[in-house]
Amino acid sequence: MSLRTGHVGLNVTDLDRSLPFYTGVFGLEVAQEGKDGDRRWAFLARDGALLITLWQQSAEGFAADRAGLHHLSFQAESIDEVRAREAVLRELGVEFAYDGVVPHGEGAASGGIFFHDPDGIRLEIFAATGAESANAPVTAAPTCGFF
Repeated sequence: MSLRTGHVGLNVTDLDRSLPFYTGVFGLEVAQEGKDGDRRWAFLARDGALLITLWQQSAEGFAADRAGLHHLSFQAESIDEVRAREAVLRELGVEFAYDGVVPHGEGAASGGIFFHDPDGIRLEIFAATGAESANAPVTAAPTCGFF
């Protein structure tokens, strides 16, 4: 059997707030939207491929102290693409877990930016190379582990 990740479904508290965030930050397009009573949903895609589904069915934001999703990571082609997304996020006033691009660990070439969506869901955008000149903010564990 050959497996790969299909799409990721995220519960959100306010679809009207989450849609512009995910489409603007990640360059995704709304492939489909719908509702069932007061519950709404949206399918977000890029180049026709479904990547994220948003489900407005949560009363509260993300809770890092509960079992479930730890963080959602997206790989960019280059560190320049990561920095371009960083600029978009800064324009939106998003707070970062660390200041700018950081490596996944001390001396690692891979690295990126770590931040939260409007509901507090932990997100990462990284590149496989280009972060080796920055210092790792966490010395004893992977950078993506405890933000």
